Amino acid sequence: MARKRRIIRITKGEKLLYFGAIIAFGLTLLLKIFCGASISNLKMNIEELNHNINTEQKKIESLTMTVNELTSFDNVKNVVKEMGLAYNNDNIIIINR
Repeated sequence: MARKRRIIRITKGEKLLYFGAIIAFGLTLLLKIFCGASISNLKMNIEELNHNINTEQKKIESLTMTVNELTSFDNVKNVVKEMGLAYNNDNIIIINR
């Protein structure tokens, strides 16, 4: 018995289907690469902005401490004495925060 070999032929529709699948796979890879790069860029920008925010918060904290130091009771009392003004305890109003 001789075996007959079957010749497999690919039709035009199958070729079109395979070609479309390959193109879709390639486009999916490209989209993933470009979107990944875009996301990485956005993450770097976010980290840079967070660093800038932290730097500004430290500056604000330092300036707040300086203001509190300059407006302390002892410092105000010394400035009043240096200016030659009289210290009157009755004029002081304490405001609780």
